[in-house]
Formats: sequence, structure tokens, C-alpha cells
Amino acid sequence: MKITLPELKQTVVDRLVIESVDLSLYIAHAVIDGEQRLIAKRNGSTLKTKNLLEMKKALKVVPAAPMVLLQRSSYDEMCGQGFTPADNAMEVTLGPGYESLPPWMNS
Repeated sequence: MKITLPELKQTVVDRLVIESVDLSLYIAHAVIDGEQRLIAKRNGSTLKTKNLLEMKKALKVVPAAPMVLLQRSSYDEMCGQGFTPADNAMEVTLGPGYESLPPWMNS
């Protein structure tokens, strides 16, 4: 299920998850009441950026939600190890969006 940025301004968000999908592609999800929703632009298309700072700037409109970066590793596949049922995702805490931007991006 999707939620747009304007709808997020009106919603209490448990946390924001920025997922590193590819080398330089980021998409974001909002966790609301335990349910993860894909964040979309006003026109309904998926919010995606090519760097982390752009994504954090787009999400600074969300009031005081904790933010994490989610990175999944493809190491096991690359070195020929079989599929393991364990999730090898790493989460890095980024703090609230409005605090984690450099001062020159807060204008």
C-alpha cells in the first residue's frame, strides 16, 4: 500500500525506512501502526532518489519520525553460497530527518 508525502504530513509515523535498492537508488517506506507503506509523490509515483541526502531532504516534512537506512547485502549470492533463510539486512539509525540534514540543506 502507498502513502503520499502530503498524507504523511497529517499522519503519525512510527518510523521511516530508507532502503538502498541499488548502488545509487533509494526508496522510502513509512511504518504506521506496524504496517509498512511505500512513500509516493503527490502524483502517485514512487518516491525515489539517487542519493541519501536528497531522500532525507524530501522526507524532512514528516514530523519527528525516527529514520533508518536499510542495506541488504548480496555477498552470499556473489561468493556462491546457497540461499539461507536468514535476512542479512543491516539497519543504520539516521535520526529524525530534520536533524540529520547538513545546515545548508535546511532552507
